Amino acid sequence: MKKIIFSFILALATIGTQAQGYYTRECRDKKLVKTARTWMKQGLWRNGFNKANPHATVNAVDFYEQYHKNTAQWEALFRWISETDLLTIPKGKHPIAGTTLVASVEDSKNGPLEKRNSESHYHHIDFQYVVKGTERFALLDHLTSTPKDLWKPDVIHYNYDVARTRFFDSTPEEFFIFFPSDWHIAKIANDTDDQTIRVIVIKVDYVE
Repeated sequence: MKKIIFSFILALATIGTQAQGYYTRECRDKKLVKTARTWMKQGLWRNGFNKANPHATVNAVDFYEQYHKNTAQWEALFRWISETDLLTIPKGKHPIAGTTLVASVEDSKNGPLEKRNSESHYHHIDFQYVVKGTERFALLDHLTSTPKDLWKPDVIHYNYDVARTRFFDSTPEEFFIFFPSDWHIAKIANDTDDQTIRVIVIKVDYVE
């Protein structure tokens, strides 16, 4: 009887997960989750950067683990965006001194969802900070999305169900971080008449 009840509870949990969707890597270690969230909230990673906060979608455990595995790159990233005038720096690619990181300063426009590519990366993490305008991002549900091609060389695209996709608007008050488990779409048209944006994109090495 206990086995039957357990199986029933497990089935309900599985159905619940499928109904809610799966959008980022989950961590079942509650102590680690609490530690990571506290660390992120305390801002021990900021290195002088106080212009924006992590968006609610940033995976705290991934951020915490990757920061401590690759501290030098993250410190350099936040130092650079803290000390750089992100509104006046010329668009283009800017190497971050002392590292292999390159900051891409993009003056761009959002476009219709159907014309935007979905993607995720295997060896890199996408740090994206909109410093002017509003950019809409999407996170894909892993349970209903499937790869539509092969890795080329560090990016892959997906077929996805729009009804199971979550959308978020990015403004200069917050930044997004997309880890390999965060399948996403960028530069989607928002609900306003102004689709012009300036976004800072920095790809950080993902450390296993």
